[in-house]
Amino acid sequence: MHTLKRTPTTEMEVTSIRLERELKERLKEISGHQGYQALIREVLWKYVQQKSGDYRHRFTSEDIRATVAATANAEERCGITGKIINPNEPMLLGLTSTCDFIPLSLDSLTAVAQEPTA
Repeated sequence: MHTLKRTPTTEMEVTSIRLERELKERLKEISGHQGYQALIREVLWKYVQQKSGDYRHRFTSEDIRATVAATANAEERCGITGKIINPNEPMLLGLTSTCDFIPLSLDSLTAVAQEPTA
């Protein structure tokens, strides 16, 4: 998984955010050793990168457990190749090993499967 650059907490600004108690407890449960505040920062950075087009994490074909045929309603970026999928273009939704759906171009799984291995 893509690792974000870590900034020392002494260089961060203090910000207050109100969270439901249940949400905070769930974040603590899933954050493991990194702590829930670090998890929140990671989630927010990924969101900002994805919305700004800077998100570079790519999945591999081995990460895809199943696919479903779909049509893009908005511009999407293939989660394997990074290729742009235009609105109204056929695409696949790939179910990842982490149980997330990601957009896939129609040729993304076959193109990766045909690449020679080293």
